[in-house]
Amino acid sequence: MQKTFLQRLAHTSQSHHSLLCVGLDPDLTQLPSTVRADTDPVYAFCTRIIEATADLVCAFKPNIAFFEALGTTGFETLQRVIQTIPNHIPVILDAKRGDIDSTAKAYAHAIFDILGVHAVTLNPYLGSDALEPFLQYQDRGCILLCKTSNPGSADIQDKRLEDGRPLYLEVARQARDTWNTYNNVGLVVGATYPAIIQEVRDVCPDLPFLIPGVGMQGGNLTATVQAAVTSHHQHAVINVSRSILYASAEDNFAEVARNKALYFRNAINDALVGVKSE
Repeated sequence: MQKTFLQRLAHTSQSHHSLLCVGLDPDLTQLPSTVRADTDPVYAFCTRIIEATADLVCAFKPNIAFFEALGTTGFETLQRVIQTIPNHIPVILDAKRGDIDSTAKAYAHAIFDILGVHAVTLNPYLGSDALEPFLQYQDRGCILLCKTSNPGSADIQDKRLEDGRPLYLEVARQARDTWNTYNNVGLVVGATYPAIIQEVRDVCPDLPFLIPGVGMQGGNLTATVQAAVTSHHQHAVINVSRSILYASAEDNFAEVARNKALYFRNAINDALVGVKSE
């Protein structure tokens, strides 16, 4: 029987002693010169990053936008990159899809059946009917935007409801009570707001969190881990992208990326010690 996304994530987290997810955001303008001359520089770059860090991560998260920016070859490159990732490691596609009816079904088919990834980020603001085509893939993860790491997230996500609660907590409640029928829902909560991570964790003690914002965005790693993880559940995936990918622009970029990934994995594990002792 095929493992679910959560089972795969738990297994890899335990075997690699890691809550670190490496985001694959291959910006052509930042790639080292050693790979720019390759016939497919994005593929060459991503595969070297994957090979260098695979034993240190609990997941990889390719961002579809950087592959779409390549034009007609981008989807094929993304497929090839995904196929390079070892089978036991979960692949989370950062796509933030959100649409209704046949469009959502087409997105779900492309993401889960054609690309074959294990989870995807989704925009929940169109409501249940936009999520349902994804949720029907019961062995895949549907990770919903709740409180994102960007400064502008407050424009909408922090708006207060009639009962005084912020909108992001209503997303969290719906994720817990309405959308998680198949136990395949998670939430995106940014590391730039550790106090909010704690709020959302209090509402959703059992849901997995995908947490961007550590590294270049300046999120506090220790505060993030201690807010997201409890002594009973380690359902947190801490994503780091640019701080690992672009740590070096020289020939040794993959080696330096590995060292950075090792640093972040160990820093996360150090923060976990405080959680486990509580």
